[in-house]
Amino acid sequence: MRLLYALLTYLLAPLFLLHLFQRSLSSPGYRRRIGERFGFGKARLARDSIWVHAVSVGEVQAAAALVRELLNRYPDTPLVLTTMTPTGSERAQDLFGEQVVHNYLPYDTVTAVRRFLHWARPGLAIIMETELWPNLYHACGQRGIPLVLASARVSPRSVRHYRRLVSLFKETLSHGIVIAAQTEADAERFRSLGASPERTHVTGNIKFDFTLPAEVDSRGREFRAEQARDRPVWIAASTHSGEEEIILAVHRRVLERYPDALLLLVPRHPERFPAVAAQLEKASLPFVTRSSAAICTPATRVFLGDSMGELTMFYAAADVAFVAGSLVPIGGHNLLEPAALGVPTLTGPHNFNAVDIAELLQQAGAVEIVPDQAQLTAELIALLGDPAECERRGEVGRRTVERSRGALRRLLELLQPLLENVGGA
Repeated sequence: MRLLYALLTYLLAPLFLLHLFQRSLSSPGYRRRIGERFGFGKARLARDSIWVHAVSVGEVQAAAALVRELLNRYPDTPLVLTTMTPTGSERAQDLFGEQVVHNYLPYDTVTAVRRFLHWARPGLAIIMETELWPNLYHACGQRGIPLVLASARVSPRSVRHYRRLVSLFKETLSHGIVIAAQTEADAERFRSLGASPERTHVTGNIKFDFTLPAEVDSRGREFRAEQARDRPVWIAASTHSGEEEIILAVHRRVLERYPDALLLLVPRHPERFPAVAAQLEKASLPFVTRSSAAICTPATRVFLGDSMGELTMFYAAADVAFVAGSLVPIGGHNLLEPAALGVPTLTGPHNFNAVDIAELLQQAGAVEIVPDQAQLTAELIALLGDPAECERRGEVGRRTVERSRGALRRLLELLQPLLENVGGA
């Protein structure tokens, strides 16, 4: 089965290039560094490395604490960080710069994998969540490279799909792979696909082991005192095209109930800041921008957060948070930051980037998933008028995040014996 799969990957190579071209029409980053997609482009490292793979932005963010800990504990060992998407690449470079060697993970053809492993020289491979690549895993097994699936998860639906190719995935999971699953249910699903019971462990979800910026609460209070003292404040965070129109319509309804309410509007991508400012001008909503250093007046209705690296401060300044990328099918963004800050949080129906986090926080009562504009409006109006409920939900979110921490420590304990001999020249 694996030989048939290997042949198929070669036959599909032209389609891989076509896929890159199609994606590049909306995201030009896909047409850059194409050689890396096939294992080309890097000089062989001088010594063995630790290799961490995080497919896109969410996984890079989830891996951040692990990467920092590995860099701190093994400063003389190269750390290779791979992604599949340009946005993941940008986030990796923003977080770590020259501290890591960034590369795109090559497509799963035998020769591309061989070239990648030759230059990267991984002494340990750590794959975030669930990326099952038969040729890559087979090659790691042949070379004796320990491979760990970290914070691993697999849904019941995915298991049904994988079982159609059970012989291929059973062989893929048979190369001494260590599974560090998020939950016991995930661990059992991996075992049902052929993972070794002895090497399958439950460590938890390392997405919870993030660190908020220092003094973020005090910075949020200072911002609130300067810009919106004694005013109701809500934030629409990480908005995308198609969402700002909805957000502004919602804010108009909020203003009917709370005429002095202030919206903190924070678009996801910096290149969209001017377009969103133009949209506010067209909507005739008085606004100020972060970049202008202007102070809100009583007439100001919107504060446009056109800056980078300040989102957590804006969360800390708000009474209620709406996490966007979820009213349109983007997949949602990080719900853990506002929850950890004790801010009651709303999000739209499209949270497929982190369904597990959304469901956990929703079930705990810290996050409300609103299906549409009308429900978002109703929830905002209700919460802005009920400080006690805001405090209750915020405390539930904070406690839920705290209870879920500890996965990073358990994962590092699992990795420790595998790292003892990594880094040789």
